[in-house]
Amino acid sequence: MSRQPRVRVGRVYDDRTVEDGTRVLVDRLWPRGLSKDRADLDEWHKEIAPSSELRTWYGHDPDRFAEFARRYRKELDDPGRAEVLEQLRRSARKHPVTLLTATRDTEISGALVLADVLDVDGGAG
Repeated sequence: MSRQPRVRVGRVYDDRTVEDGTRVLVDRLWPRGLSKDRADLDEWHKEIAPSSELRTWYGHDPDRFAEFARRYRKELDDPGRAEVLEQLRRSARKHPVTLLTATRDTEISGALVLADVLDVDGGAG
């Protein structure tokens, strides 16, 4: 039996779909050129985004993605982020959650790393 993914990744600039469930922006900075109404968000958790230092180092360089993901996962171990992670896990157990980012390539984004962390950890507990 296959299960539908409870945590998805999308671009904040995309229109809401029925599959989105709760739309959560997980970028530290508000997306350039996007109004609050147009974003159509349910939540914004900038505190769970990669640190400014990590984001600047990474620069969305595909060659740095593996190391970025490793470093970001380490940042997510911070106790200050645990509450938000748990809140997102609880939401994902109840209904679909779409993690949104302004990044053009979601396949090398912090949102993808976060979705993987939530999916892997979400089954335990």
